[in-house]
Amino acid sequence: MPHEISLIATIAASFGLALILGFIAVRLRMPPLVGYLCAGMLISPATPGFVGDVNSAVQLAEIGVMFLMFGVGLQFSLEDLMAVKRIAVPGAIVQIIVAVLLGMGTASLWGWNIGGSLVFGLCLSVASTVVLLRALEAKKMLKSANGQIAVGWLVVEDLVMVLVLVLLPVLAGLLLANGAATTSSIDIWEAVGLTLAKVVAFMASMLVFGRRILPKVLWYIERTGSQELFTLSVAAIAVGVAFGGARLFGMSFALGAFFAGMMMRESEFSHRAATESLPLRDAFGVLFFVSVGMVFEPSVVWTEPIKLSAVVAIIMVGKTIAAIILVLLFRYSLNTALTVGASLAQIGEFSFILASLGVALGLMPREGQSLVLAGALISIAANSAVFLVLDFFRRGILRRSAFARKLEQRKCP
Repeated sequence: MPHEISLIATIAASFGLALILGFIAVRLRMPPLVGYLCAGMLISPATPGFVGDVNSAVQLAEIGVMFLMFGVGLQFSLEDLMAVKRIAVPGAIVQIIVAVLLGMGTASLWGWNIGGSLVFGLCLSVASTVVLLRALEAKKMLKSANGQIAVGWLVVEDLVMVLVLVLLPVLAGLLLANGAATTSSIDIWEAVGLTLAKVVAFMASMLVFGRRILPKVLWYIERTGSQELFTLSVAAIAVGVAFGGARLFGMSFALGAFFAGMMMRESEFSHRAATESLPLRDAFGVLFFVSVGMVFEPSVVWTEPIKLSAVVAIIMVGKTIAAIILVLLFRYSLNTALTVGASLAQIGEFSFILASLGVALGLMPREGQSLVLAGALISIAANSAVFLVLDFFRRGILRRSAFARKLEQRKCP
């Protein structure tokens, strides 16, 4: 195939297969995300037939990451987080620590170094915001008290992962070679301090731009009455801020786009921006998930079934049990605990971003990336079933246990 049309062929195949397989996934009562990942596998070098342009897919994935993280920033609400901060902040942090320790302990048994084990544990610790929001919307629980706690929990997880994306490249040298420092501790802390200073400078510039300049720019564009100009301005802000943050402050594209979304949320046009940018976010989000599927090695499913089983167990059992226990310890009801536990029994977009970064930095073997992706596919596909199983368990235990009925009657603190 001529090089000049390989990008067009890759996009055409990506959208076409994603549409077909996404439709099949929805008909099977699974999130369409499962279909998008499978579409990427079908056009990957690991499967026969048409092979997409991997280099083009990588750049398309970067744009997809920008729009996905821009959407996360648009949805981030400090007020909603503060309303459930009593449980969401400590609960999410402790649950992340538990999942990371489970992942690190498992990976260390496989002989991985400390850096790869840490990245692997982090990949398994964070659930997908996209999957959670769609699951709660389907069950009409998004605005409920339980739904708000689950969303707040995920917001804290996302913020922790944003910090990880900032610090991981700086600490990569320290984590290599089983923790043996390749540079002095003074150099490491200087690099960490410089990175955090750049983040603060970037945030400060975004606050100034977001509160003083952005509203005026959007107001002038809105006055033209042109919908396409307004949509274009939103896309330009998302990609432009992400690119500018990377070039001027050394930020990742993901972090820059996240702050662009947060900045846009401060504007009076935030709701319209979220609505009109949705098609772009969906389209490039599909390309991101397809590109993730393209780097998946399907052979890991039959060559490493024990490792894959351990990954799925950590995601769907370890995290769920940890979350349920934590919520109950904070004196919330059994219903709330099971809802939060089911919500966290999957991994998604942040896990893919972290896995790709870990492989690029030489911290995690490519096998780990395939295990993370396989675990994500299984956990996302089974997430609806987890809700059903835990609801069945709740109804059964309420009939048989007086203690469970006492837990169920708890009021939110």
